[in-house]
Amino acid sequence: MWLELQAQLLALPQKLLGLSLALAALALLFGVAERKFPLHPQPVLRKSWLIDVGYFFLAATVPAFVMLFFVALFYAVFSPLGPMPWHPWVAALPVPVAFVASSLLGEMGYYWAHRITHEVPFLWRFHAIHHSAPHLDWLVNARSHPLDAAFGRAFIFVGMYVVGFGQRAPDSQDLVQGLYVLWVTGWAYFMHSNIRLRLGWLEYVVTSPAFHHWHHTKGDPAVVNKNYASMLPCLDMLFGTFYLPKNEWPQQYGIDDELAPTLWGQLIDPLRSRRIRQLGLAAWGREALQRTVKSKLGNPRKQALKNQ
Repeated sequence: MWLELQAQLLALPQKLLGLSLALAALALLFGVAERKFPLHPQPVLRKSWLIDVGYFFLAATVPAFVMLFFVALFYAVFSPLGPMPWHPWVAALPVPVAFVASSLLGEMGYYWAHRITHEVPFLWRFHAIHHSAPHLDWLVNARSHPLDAAFGRAFIFVGMYVVGFGQRAPDSQDLVQGLYVLWVTGWAYFMHSNIRLRLGWLEYVVTSPAFHHWHHTKGDPAVVNKNYASMLPCLDMLFGTFYLPKNEWPQQYGIDDELAPTLWGQLIDPLRSRRIRQLGLAAWGREALQRTVKSKLGNPRKQALKNQ
């Protein structure tokens, strides 16, 4: 682990240079697309854009260091058990087959990791940062607490290891995982983009901007906690969390919680011991529904006293 940590530290300057070039390319590509086909009008340098640039670099570097400790701990606990009987068969799969199989497994892992961060109050503290944006554009995809990103990767890693993709030869493993990460990461920026684009029947096959915009909506308890998938909407159809009305887009985004106005404040805020007013979108939906019912029916206890 220490050798890997040293290698990552030595490679960090080169990685930061690569990330800077990638950020410039993304800004050029989506900047032009969002200006030409905007869904919601907003300035190029909208509020908090610089904080999101900070998240871009943090989310692309810090989780890798966190994963080193997690992977070392995981192997220390489970390596004595030895490989499972099916691991050699999985390791011998051709790269194209392994890519498809590991991608499907990664999608399933991402769906449940994502859903858990919405439904577990402590994890929502970290994931809420991603949902705090009152608007959506390509750069909002980068708004992610490093520990939130690390949790998702760790969750997927466990599934990959148990099935056996972690047992593949190093060269093929790097190729399979590299292709999957590159594809999913690029698509995530597209899904968050402020582009008025619908894909017709393809939206039931692959995720789209409209699909993910509804995941970020707020205001109606009936439509929150939907569309968790990264690439395959069939997972949300299977588990009852699919929502994609035809020819409609959300008009409100974000959460009701107020976050710290600085990058550092947002990074440490989930770690503070405080009462969580909004226990994720699921709890928010229930609370909003309860408020609506109370406003229509009144307080049952006061109503009972009044009728006596």
